[in-house]
Amino acid sequence: MRLVDLLAMSVNNLRRRKLRTALTVLGVVIGTASIVIMLSLGIGLKELNRELIESYGSLTAIEVRSESYWGGGDSDPLYLTDETVKDMERIEHVASVYPVLECSVLMKQGKYSAGMSLTGVPRAYLEQIPLGQGALPAPDDREMKLIFGNSVIQWFSDDKNHSSFWETGELPDVDFMGRPMFVIFDTDAYYQSMNGDSTVKAPKKYLIQAAGVVEGEVQEYNDYAYSVYTDIDLLKTQLRRVFKRNPIPGQPTNKKGKPYRYFIYSQCIVNVDQMEHVTEVQQQLTDMGYQAYSRADWMEQSEKQSKMIQAVLGGIGAVSLFVAAIGIANTMMMSIYERTKEIGVIKVLGCDMGAIRNMFLLESGFIGFLGGVIGLVFSIGVSVLMNRFLSIGQMMTGMDGDISRIPVWLAAAAVIFAVFVGMAAGFFPALRAMKLSPLAAIRNE
Repeated sequence: MRLVDLLAMSVNNLRRRKLRTALTVLGVVIGTASIVIMLSLGIGLKELNRELIESYGSLTAIEVRSESYWGGGDSDPLYLTDETVKDMERIEHVASVYPVLECSVLMKQGKYSAGMSLTGVPRAYLEQIPLGQGALPAPDDREMKLIFGNSVIQWFSDDKNHSSFWETGELPDVDFMGRPMFVIFDTDAYYQSMNGDSTVKAPKKYLIQAAGVVEGEVQEYNDYAYSVYTDIDLLKTQLRRVFKRNPIPGQPTNKKGKPYRYFIYSQCIVNVDQMEHVTEVQQQLTDMGYQAYSRADWMEQSEKQSKMIQAVLGGIGAVSLFVAAIGIANTMMMSIYERTKEIGVIKVLGCDMGAIRNMFLLESGFIGFLGGVIGLVFSIGVSVLMNRFLSIGQMMTGMDGDISRIPVWLAAAAVIFAVFVGMAAGFFPALRAMKLSPLAAIRNE
């Protein structure tokens, strides 16, 4: 018997009992929709968490610090220096290393001032900072310029009445791009002279222009929001000019209290070529004696939780589809009892046993296919409504975005799985149809 004939017979048999077929298909629709919606919620939660973590910075970047810099560690200091940077660059899968040099400064504009940590980073790091205003200086520009984080303005306070944004709720009248900023590098000397210490000369104020401001609202967090950046080489030159051979505040000194002849970095940003190598590189950095942190740690914990939630949600949906499978098996068994005589006639006419089995498998598979397709369409509709009218993603992760996401692979897998469940449920009824005795079946009324 040809496949086309088997398919036609299967469809006609299902059309004989329209109500029973419709109810069985409805069971598959509910089961398929339950699985798709539950899994889509798990997928959406996982991707929202990933997007949230990515919004804080790169997932392939590792922050490396040294306990020695912060006053910890053993008697032999393990500092981050230019030699350390070269050693890190030689590690397999490391794409680049950005040293970070931090120094405390006082910034003043008009009647407003703020104590800041000025961060020197390489040009390549500056190029990845998203700017809302201004632009990076030319690579050959030897004048130090500043890039202000979008939230930095909050830290400026009025020198006259000592009021700040946190007290008044009003942003200070500080114009980063319109007016240059006075920067005091020797803050210790400044405060001593301000407190009346006549033995200390007031330090020089340096007038420095802004190159740009980081993109984002004032209270919008990002990786660059609360820092002030400049080119690391120009910052080194400036610090040498200001402090000459004297110790630079924030820079470690040797046992005699003398400054080192080289700069010691507060941290290094190690960029890995691919995310799957982050853990491996991070372990090597830890073995070197440094503190290494990456957002991949956070991502790993988040994905473990997401997988657990996804498994629970998928299990709940699978129960519904299992119940639907029982309904398909019951429908097929009832169909066999009703068509016993027909099966007997087919066997007497010499029809192949495999054709009889395939006929019932096609019927059950068609029920699964029809229920799977309708269930998928229903799931997509529910997903659209959830994403449009319910802010579940915002409530669960604090991140705006669709909480229910149905990728193409899930849609295809849902229909294929529904067909598989349908055929699996019809397998044993099909075997029963094959084993019926032809003579007994013909005599059946």
